[in-house]
Formats: sequence, structure tokens, C-alpha cells
Amino acid sequence: MDWNSRRITAILENALLEDRATRDATSYACVDPNQRASATILAKQDCILAGIGCVARILDVYAALDGAVTAHYEVTTHPEIFDGVRLRPGQSVAVIRHNARVILSCERVILNFLQRMSGIATLTRAFVHAIAGTKARILDTRKTAPGLRVIDKIAVRCGGGQNHRLDLSDGVLIKNNHIALAGGIAPALERAIRNRRGSQIIEIEVRSLDELEQALTHGGEAILLDNMSVDDVRRAVERCSQVDAAKDGRRIPVECSGGIRLENVRAYADTGVDFISVGLLTHSPHAADMSMRIVPA
Repeated sequence: MDWNSRRITAILENALLEDRATRDATSYACVDPNQRASATILAKQDCILAGIGCVARILDVYAALDGAVTAHYEVTTHPEIFDGVRLRPGQSVAVIRHNARVILSCERVILNFLQRMSGIATLTRAFVHAIAGTKARILDTRKTAPGLRVIDKIAVRCGGGQNHRLDLSDGVLIKNNHIALAGGIAPALERAIRNRRGSQIIEIEVRSLDELEQALTHGGEAILLDNMSVDDVRRAVERCSQVDAAKDGRRIPVECSGGIRLENVRAYADTGVDFISVGLLTHSPHAADMSMRIVPA
């Protein structure tokens, strides 16, 4: 991942501006401007690490915002620490050596990103492990924190999941409201096929086996089974397999979503679906517990 990309830089910059990090009244009042410090980021629970690259990048962005920060800094990690690795309680994630005021001013922003991203990665890894041995793959959705989508989706990948659409321009996914406004599955598909940009695959959401038949009849190229029971998902996968055979091996990818939890994800994976999209990966993660211990250098 490119932590120097403009999109990610803007996210980090906005976080520092939101916290008025360059106007830290407490650190200005209490800490000598020339004080150096050493800060150790510690995991306080079992979790999957995500976002380690943000630490140094946040310090760089802070320096660009402040303009007066010239002190040299170091961020060091153990070779066994990288995005996607499992951390144990008490394990050191990284050590920062820098101006004490800067560390204090960036502390919360650094921890916020590491904790949120690691929480998402940890939950994603649990889902990935739950379906191990099946052909299904865990996908995220667009149910991300406003302004943090790129960060949230990076975290999903760190946990072993895959990204669905990054944004609305990133593929055609006809959902129930599109179908209602278009006047039904058939006209929605006909218009989408006619108006698509380039070679975008037309995926359509269906909520019953009857709707599936309509989608297959009118040119649906990928199917999203929404809020269907495990038994109906299994029947839908079998039906799509029959269509695949009739098309000389050109497969129709099948995805399911809606009500997917750790307790039932294995049952859905065992139906033979290709993808399982899980909104709670990014809309309801529990932040991983981490802390920063700062001492004079």
C-alpha cells in the first residue's frame, strides 16, 4: 500500500487538523520545546496488526502542517512486525524517537488509525478462518466510516479479506432500489447492458429464487443473493452452475450477503458461493486495544 498517496495523505492530514495537533495547548504548556522522547506502541490484546505504515507518515504530515518541525525522528519495528501479523498482549508494535511535543501531539491520531485498522483486520481474519477450506472469499462493502474508506479497505486486506467496489464508479451493481426505479429486473438489466462503460460486469441483487431466474434470463453476469436462507443460497448456486455448464464454462460468479455473522458464515460458505460480503467488517468493528508509553529519551 502507498501511504504517500494523495488520497491517504489527505485522510491523515484531516485527522491531524481535526485534532488541532499543531496547536496542542497542553504539550506546549508542560513540555520543553527541545525535549526528546522515546515512545513505544504496545498491543494490549490479541489482534491482527494493520496500518503500521501510518506511524511515520503521520509524523511527516504533521511536519508539513507545522512548518517549524525540523527535529530528526526514527520509527523502528522488529522484522517480525508487519501488517497482517498476529500480535500478543504486551508486544511492542513500534518505537518512535522524536521531539516530545510532536509525539504527544500525534499520539491520539496514530493510535486511532492503528486501533481501528487492527480491529477491522482482526474481525476479517476471524471470518477468513471460519470459512477455511471452502472456495468462498470474504468481501467488504461500502459500509465504511465516512472519509475513511481507503483506510478501512486496506485493513480488510491486512486481515485476509478482499475488497469489493471502492466507490460507485468501480463497477455496476444493480440493487433493489435500482430495480424498483427501472421498473423491474428485465428493464434494469437491459439498460445496464446497453449503458455500461467498457467491459464492466453487470452484477444484480436478487432476493428470491424467482428473481434469480429473471436475472439469469435477462443477462445478469454476476449474482448477489441478498438476505436469502442457506438452503435457498445452495439452490441458487446449483442453478447458476447449470447455466455455467450451458455457457461452455463461462461462469456466473455468485455472492451472498445480508445477516452474515461468524456463527453462520461457514454454513453459507459450504453452499459453494464464490463470495460472501460482510458489512459489519467495517461498519461495526471493535477497535483493537493499544497504548503508547512515552519516556524521556
